[in-house]
Amino acid sequence: ASFTISLRTVDNITVMIKLRPSVSPSCQICVKNITRPELKIKPGENVTFTFTCSTPEKYFIMEIQKNIDCVSGPCPFGDVHLYPPGLPRLNRTFIWDVKASTKAGLELKFSTPWLRQIEPGETCPDVVSYNISSCIDTATVNIGTFCRNGSVSRIKLLGGVIMSLQLPWDSPLTTSGFNIANRASIKRLCIIESILKGESSVTLMSPNYPLSFPEDELMTWQFVIPSNMRASVFFHNYSLSNCERKEERVEYYLPGSFSNPEVFKLSDSQPANIAGSFNLSLQGCDQDAQNPGILRLLFQVVVQHPQVDENVTHLVDLSKEWNMTVTIHFEGWPSRIPLMSEPICLICKNPRTCDRVLTLVSGAVYKISFLCKDLSRLRITAEKGISCVDIRWCQRKIYSLLVPKVITQLPIRLHKFIWKLLAPDLINIEITSPSLKLQQHVPEQRCNTSYSYSIVSATPETELNVGVFCPGGSIEKIQMRNNITISLKTFGKGFLNESNHQDLKMSFVPHIKDECTFTVSPDPKAKVYLQTPNWPYGLPPYVSISWYVVVPSKQVAHLGFSKDRMGIACETGRAYVNIKEETLGAEETVRREDELLPKPRNMYHDFWVNVSNCKPVDKTQLTLQFWVTFADKQIDLGVIIAVVAGAGVLMAIGLTVCCVKKKKKKSQNPMVGVYNPNVNTQVPGKQGLFTKGRKNNESHVYAVIDDAMVYGHLLKESNGSVAPEVDVYRPFDGPIGSLPPSPPPFSFRKDIKCSPNTEEPLPLTDTDHDTYTFAHQKSGQSEDSGDTNEKNNADTSTSLLENKEQDDLAE
Repeated sequence: ASFTISLRTVDNITVMIKLRPSVSPSCQICVKNITRPELKIKPGENVTFTFTCSTPEKYFIMEIQKNIDCVSGPCPFGDVHLYPPGLPRLNRTFIWDVKASTKAGLELKFSTPWLRQIEPGETCPDVVSYNISSCIDTATVNIGTFCRNGSVSRIKLLGGVIMSLQLPWDSPLTTSGFNIANRASIKRLCIIESILKGESSVTLMSPNYPLSFPEDELMTWQFVIPSNMRASVFFHNYSLSNCERKEERVEYYLPGSFSNPEVFKLSDSQPANIAGSFNLSLQGCDQDAQNPGILRLLFQVVVQHPQVDENVTHLVDLSKEWNMTVTIHFEGWPSRIPLMSEPICLICKNPRTCDRVLTLVSGAVYKISFLCKDLSRLRITAEKGISCVDIRWCQRKIYSLLVPKVITQLPIRLHKFIWKLLAPDLINIEITSPSLKLQQHVPEQRCNTSYSYSIVSATPETELNVGVFCPGGSIEKIQMRNNITISLKTFGKGFLNESNHQDLKMSFVPHIKDECTFTVSPDPKAKVYLQTPNWPYGLPPYVSISWYVVVPSKQVAHLGFSKDRMGIACETGRAYVNIKEETLGAEETVRREDELLPKPRNMYHDFWVNVSNCKPVDKTQLTLQFWVTFADKQIDLGVIIAVVAGAGVLMAIGLTVCCVKKKKKKSQNPMVGVYNPNVNTQVPGKQGLFTKGRKNNESHVYAVIDDAMVYGHLLKESNGSVAPEVDVYRPFDGPIGSLPPSPPPFSFRKDIKCSPNTEEPLPLTDTDHDTYTFAHQKSGQSEDSGDTNEKNNADTSTSLLENKEQDDLAE
């Protein structure tokens, strides 16, 4: 197909068709049978041409430039048209170069849907873009590049302007979308007007961005906002030049302000919660000629509806806190930077000072409010430092590691609370959870609570990740050397309810030998998994970790390892696993890294497990996991059978002895008795059992006595020999006392041999039978048989026959 372009001289338009950069010249332009790689058509010319290929849009681009002189003659103000018509379908750029005096201003007014500024290198979705530059004398300043569908409605410029419109070859656009008007001098580089309707945002950049804003220049952005909306300004990226005179700043004309213009540094928090339209101006300075630096600014204006609780303030009283900061921020801060297109949640510490991130420090009281539709997108991160200055005072104090109520009462979810614990030399840190205890998060035993603790022990040289723990486990205490960082992290909304039951405590304790020591008191019904710190990356070299496991008295623990070997090779030193019960004479089980780990075993007392690392060779790490279960102690069946059998044998022997005794009694001579009137017959504390005295009963009648039990040895002859009396009964003519004689002590019975294992004799029993009992005469006791004091009418005694039966059992 052939194309004809006819240009009028008065239009002052030039058309240039040329090859795309970096494209091979396999397609040419043919004019009057002459092929050429490019074609230039000047004002007043009429040219017909063809392409030597069927897809010239792949090879050629086209520029249409119109020069407008507003200095020497009148300007063609009004709508700007895409002229000339009938152009080939190529990627094309329309350029309008307008020359004007710096004493006058030009205004570019865009038709809806207006424009949106983009960063250099960014492309527009429909590949239709506008570029605007201002010309002051010989200097050209790039105002910016814009896409369609935005909020920029007008741009006023001082002096001339170069306006370009880039269209793809298949664009259906037939109008330029803007017009040019003449205005009075604006006395600044440019004014950009942005109209924001409803909830929206706009991102704008300083001229020449990311290069430097012109030296000592002034420009203004005008924002047209409904009075019932609220606007906030955020500086996302800026840099400052090196000023010799004046100071770089931004100035605001705010509705309702009594101090307009309000001046801010670029480093300040910018105004927020602005009700209605406002102006923002950027002022440069006189720069250092040798080192000018770069002044640039990229910022965002966000427009929101007033919140329902806009006037609701929340009191955050940190006056009694010490060494603590509270940061309220958007989700994902600080690693994630939110997209500027995302809805913005603002935290305000006064009506005009709002930001996406607000940090509060201890020792002050704040009244904060929120400009945010969805508060669930906000989070709180707090940090508190605890250090020991005076060791004598530190070791007597217990610190509660609790999230303060002032934080949990805010309508914002707590993301993380960090305690940084700093211990002096020779002092260590002890973490306890007396009631809830801690559970270590391991693959076989995952935490399912609304929060967890991450514990890290750190020195300037090394860092030991002790592990992740949650409440409701078996670890009562963790003792650690060095400085400690404990991070409480929440999951979901359940922490608000569970925060009332926190019981984590911390104290400073004397120096410990291991890097970390755990005290474990498991639930007898649970299986507990424990693993070495720094999982899965392995213990640092030469680190020693210990666990002290408490075993209930009526139970037995079963200890086992999750793998057969340590799985490392040592470059220097040795790695060990030590197991020892906490009981006298217990043997210690020791395994090196080149040996098999102990098989599962029973532990009957509290026990220690220690893991000590060497310096492993490259690519090997020491990671160990072990488990503990409990069961009730069981008595061995063999022991039960032995006990029952022993009892049966003893019963058989007892029955045999009884039978022999009875048979012996029948074959013995008549019983005889000897009465000794010279003994003490009173038993202390055994009175009042007889209901009548001896004078009124027949208790003085002698009972028969086995001849083997005759107590004649109590009567000593002059030569010291003992001669038992064996005589017939003779009447007693002496006085009769009120108490019967007492039997001799058990230790005086010579016919009974007591071994150390012999059980104590049966206690003497009280009886109502009026039979005599006998007592041994005490050494040195008077042989006077005078009257006995009758203090009671009742008698206390033990039957002689009962004593006889006890003696038989002893035999």
